[in-house]
Amino acid sequence: MNITRRGAALGLGLATLPAIAPRAQPAFPSKSLTLIIPFPAGGPADTFGRPLAKGMSERLGQAVVVDNKSGAAGVTGTDVVAKAGSDAHVLGLVSASAGAIMQSLMPKMPYDPAKDIAPITLVVRVQEVLVVSTKLGIDDFKGFVAYAKANPGKLTYGSAGTGGITHLATELLKREAGIDLLHVPYRGAAPATNDLIAGTVNCALLDVPVLLPHIRSGAVKALAVSSDTRALLLPDVPTMAELGLPRVNSDNWYALVAPGDSPPAARQKIHEAAVATIRSKEVVDAYAAVGGVAVGDSSAEVTAYLKSEVAKWAAVIKAANVKLE
Repeated sequence: MNITRRGAALGLGLATLPAIAPRAQPAFPSKSLTLIIPFPAGGPADTFGRPLAKGMSERLGQAVVVDNKSGAAGVTGTDVVAKAGSDAHVLGLVSASAGAIMQSLMPKMPYDPAKDIAPITLVVRVQEVLVVSTKLGIDDFKGFVAYAKANPGKLTYGSAGTGGITHLATELLKREAGIDLLHVPYRGAAPATNDLIAGTVNCALLDVPVLLPHIRSGAVKALAVSSDTRALLLPDVPTMAELGLPRVNSDNWYALVAPGDSPPAARQKIHEAAVATIRSKEVVDAYAAVGGVAVGDSSAEVTAYLKSEVAKWAAVIKAANVKLE
């Protein structure tokens, strides 16, 4: 066989080889998902996260397993999501602390919130309410501001910890109302509430679900809600905006996030399942029963909201010279 015929034969042989099809990517989700809640089991984040996980599991056709990984005001658990690379099977429920505050307080974050985390949707807003100890004898917000101005630095306020939303929200209130209050940080909202009831501290700006039973029992007096709208469970308590302080808006919140490198198509499926769950009557009612306002917005909307929250709290931290203890 001459070279020409041999080449033709080889060419014919190659032409008859079967084409190698590209490997098909498994449909998402291809296995169970993990929802990391970066706070202890039984807390507010857990209360909002578990109904979300249950509803998403039903809509995605795969189990969504809750994994509580607490530490560093939510940063520890959120870091697990950030380090998951492109695996959209790992999700997180990020709070205002890890999502918008700690990056202005920690010397170095273990992840880049702008790159390593992909916001999916805002899950729920948790309104906060300013209350005073009944031992103080103050009946309304106007009286509170007047008393604080007449006694600068003498009124004390409790918070759930330095640098947390309950601390920064009160610093924002101080700035906008032109009053001076003394900060007393606690390790959580529960001990702060206990001392508030006992009269050890004079006031606090904490989540509505935490204070609601004590407001209803008369142990503390509710003066104002720091949100755009009145709290459904406290319809008679005015908002800060109604009282002339529209910039005192300090809703706590939780957002669903995925790893920053996760595929857009997978994130879209997660978004559809999450929003359908959040907007379902079952979840809306469950959240409302504990003082939460269900949201379920677009990824673009929650991304813009997180950026605005970062800027807002960074300004408060700088103005009040807040430092982690």
